[in-house]
Amino acid sequence: MREGLGEGSFPKTGHMKNILFSLLLLTIFSSGCTVYQIDSKDTSEDYFVPKTSIDDVAYVEKADKPYTEIGTVTVTTERRQPLEEVLPKLKQEAGMLGADAITDLQNDATDLWKKYAPQKVLGNAYIRTTYTAKAIVWK
Repeated sequence: MREGLGEGSFPKTGHMKNILFSLLLLTIFSSGCTVYQIDSKDTSEDYFVPKTSIDDVAYVEKADKPYTEIGTVTVTTERRQPLEEVLPKLKQEAGMLGADAITDLQNDATDLWKKYAPQKVLGNAYIRTTYTAKAIVWK
């Protein structure tokens, strides 16, 4: 008989409990990870050289000089994610389109969820929200 196995081919109860406990811990610790869905839509017929760094893509709330919109970028994540963590992902996607900046940032939180502050641990923490921004190049 092999060590760790009882009659037949079933593991001993203690061994099975260790496996189940390990799987439970893995599930608990991995469930805290945030999953981002990142997408873009190129709306320009022109080609723009992709940026090599997100530092080459600015975030401007309102563009103060003439620009051309070349696409839209979206990031969907848990609502509890702060904007400071979402912006780099938006900028990276816009950079792939060749954008100089992103602007006109919107999120799709409904009126009901806008009333409640995002929770850091539980509560409405896993409500998804989508951030959308215009990818632009300066004229």
